[in-house]
Amino acid sequence: MDFATIAGIISGIALIFLAIVQGGAVDGFINVQGVLIVIGGTFASTLVSSPLKDIIQHMKTVKVAFKNTKNEPEEIIAILVGFAEKARREGLLALEAEAEQVDDEFLKKGVQLVVDGTDPELVRSILDIELTFLEERHKEGQGLFEHLGAMAPAFGMIGTLIGLINMLQVLDNPDAIGPGMAVALTTTFYGSLMANLIFIPIAKKLKTRSSAEILTKEVMIEGILSIQAGENPRIVEEKMKAFLAPKSRDQVESIRRGGVNIGG
Repeated sequence: MDFATIAGIISGIALIFLAIVQGGAVDGFINVQGVLIVIGGTFASTLVSSPLKDIIQHMKTVKVAFKNTKNEPEEIIAILVGFAEKARREGLLALEAEAEQVDDEFLKKGVQLVVDGTDPELVRSILDIELTFLEERHKEGQGLFEHLGAMAPAFGMIGTLIGLINMLQVLDNPDAIGPGMAVALTTTFYGSLMANLIFIPIAKKLKTRSSAEILTKEVMIEGILSIQAGENPRIVEEKMKAFLAPKSRDQVESIRRGGVNIGG
């Protein structure tokens, strides 16, 4: 579980609530009409823009923002260097049993292709195609939350216009001006809050997680092809470590010394 995401949302809401309490009555920020306009309008717009099955599928990706990365590049490098050492001692066929223990389907597929004697260019082509479509699926999930982040303030403004229109219609009645102004201002508040505290940050977190996963998969491809080429395990390691920042490269050796779990 990634507590940073949860802590960010909770602390953001708490601090805003504290600021509201310090400034006056909380009741003035509660407006059911404004909530209906912003939430209802935002999700209705999403239904118009995308098929329902796609929305349901992409909404499931939100859990990625609340989970820690399963396999770090450093761990993958340590695993593949171990594979390279075993392949050098016992041959590529010896990796078949190792592949069955791997819980990452992408890595398992790549190792199995090598064990099956697939041409290296074909191995790269297959894995590159899978990586490309993985990235496209990730972008679709990010796009959903970016759309929600764009629509929430837009419907907040629509709520503001509704409130102003209602207010202008009753200028001769001072008692009715207040409720109209409340709708006008609270809908903008709700829309901005939802967009900037929830939707846009989640889209950003999904993009960051996607970039990290793509990097890990690229490390896998390079390592798998190097193993297939029969390169020295030390060369295999150095080629994969080139994908990492200098401060992350020293972690590979410590992970190898401590052992790494490749099973589910």
